[in-house]
Amino acid sequence: MRQSLASFEEAFAQQAENDRERAEALRRQAIQRTHQRHREKAHKHGSLRFVLLILVLLATAVLVTVAMFETLYLVMG
Repeated sequence: MRQSLASFEEAFAQQAENDRERAEALRRQAIQRTHQRHREKAHKHGSLRFVLLILVLLATAVLVTVAMFETLYLVMG
């Protein structure tokens, strides 16, 4: 009887340890997924801002060129 009670307690302690390890592994995985999503979101927003910057620079160059030639036309014409 004592031997079966001791083995039962040992099995219970082992199961509790396994449960704690599994819970900790799940917590680490959840944190890792959260960090991964954050990195992907930041990268996506960074790329979007870069494309927007390029478009604004191109539009500015076009507007300055058009304004320059119109001014030149008015001065020369």
